[in-house]
Amino acid sequence: MNVLFAVSEAFPFAKSGGLADVAYALPKALRKLGVDIRVIMPKYADISPDFSTKMKHLCHFTVSVGWRNQYCGIEYLNLDGVPFYFIDNEYYFKRPGYYGYYDDGERFSFFSRAVCEAVYHLDFDVDIIHVNDWHTSIIPVLLKAHYTHSEKHRKIKTVLTIHNLKYQGIFPKEVMHDLLSLPDEYFDENRLKFYDAISFLKGGIIYSDKVVTVSKTYANEIRTLSYGEGLHGLLSGIGEKLTGIVNGIDYEVYNPATDKFIFVNYDANTFVERKKENKFRLQQMLNLPVSDEIVLIGMVSRLTKEKGIELIERILNKLLTLPIQLVILGAGDYHYEQMFKHYAGAFPSKVSANICYSEELARKIYAGSDMYLMPSLTEPCGISQLIAMRYGSVPIVRETGGLKDTVKPYNQFTGEGWGFSFANYEPAELFAIIKYALSIYTDKAQWRTIVHQAMTRDNSWNASAYEYQKVYESLLNS
Repeated sequence: MNVLFAVSEAFPFAKSGGLADVAYALPKALRKLGVDIRVIMPKYADISPDFSTKMKHLCHFTVSVGWRNQYCGIEYLNLDGVPFYFIDNEYYFKRPGYYGYYDDGERFSFFSRAVCEAVYHLDFDVDIIHVNDWHTSIIPVLLKAHYTHSEKHRKIKTVLTIHNLKYQGIFPKEVMHDLLSLPDEYFDENRLKFYDAISFLKGGIIYSDKVVTVSKTYANEIRTLSYGEGLHGLLSGIGEKLTGIVNGIDYEVYNPATDKFIFVNYDANTFVERKKENKFRLQQMLNLPVSDEIVLIGMVSRLTKEKGIELIERILNKLLTLPIQLVILGAGDYHYEQMFKHYAGAFPSKVSANICYSEELARKIYAGSDMYLMPSLTEPCGISQLIAMRYGSVPIVRETGGLKDTVKPYNQFTGEGWGFSFANYEPAELFAIIKYALSIYTDKAQWRTIVHQAMTRDNSWNASAYEYQKVYESLLNS
């Protein structure tokens, strides 16, 4: 079984969010199951020379982007046993960053067409192209429109994973002709038409053979008006073609027993004192009072409404009357950045606002925090809560998407569960669940049980990779 995994970013080459982690860890896990899966992504200028200087040039050819013929090179590098192909075109990709340019539609039209053309040139007989989010979701459309005559392409099946439905790749109707060479008939409600524009993601949903999203709950949510981003009718109508497979995390990358970023290493059998040492050292580093009686709540997040920051804003004054410290790491909306800076200035012994992103500090927060806060408005899967559990930071989450699927609320009567959750997007519910968690924390024996149960959960990619393998096999056997 040969799978080409087409993606716009992959760790450690290019990362702007959780998609990059998936694009690194899932192929690695699938290869352990015997799937010959290879990743193909753009060769961005920001890829470290540590990697780019080691890439091998395989071939080059031209790619049609509407009326344009553009150079395309393919570079190759094997990392941790996973083959990576890089689409090289300096006009489109020799720029700072990865997204947000005026011509993103053209850049990813080129990339998608280049992936299709690469099938002719790779020493790899592709059975399945697995596309991800809007950046590559036009590939199934292009295969049906332009490659049915090709023996190499005709048998290829396609899988689309939707990591976040909010971002759909919506472009003017003219893109259909000018960049994708698609005839007028594709501007139709049953094809690419999305109001007065076209949606790359809609095309992928309709033309791919299987649609996967990143948790079972999110697969149900996006069939509703509230979460469907205008595509709920379409998603409701495709039945079993849509399924949910929850993401995992790479247990080799995220391992408190070996993590070089944290102060003291520990595991599920040694966390009691060693995790406390991480907490004390983090408090010292951030100039917070050092105490185990004060509960340290961590949050590593984009500071946006989708992440539930407005709920925190509405309870923050009350929250800071409780015996807690709040450590924030992230950036996002200017209003929320300034809010946390204000509270850090007004309550320097209770709030540490780190308006940036640092992988090293993130790991220290996971290892040093007692609780981890994710009150998201929407969360297709979420990776942070999985990392938090791995490091023994007990998650407090809202019951949405993957948060609902991965965090079982603690039941003090049965002793089951490894986190705390609330259902409605209401500040009062968030405040109440935090107070409840604080009351449980005072019982040290009970708290150690919760932490141990969180740390010993298997949130690796093992089970999810097996689910993807079954999806691939079902397509090849159909």
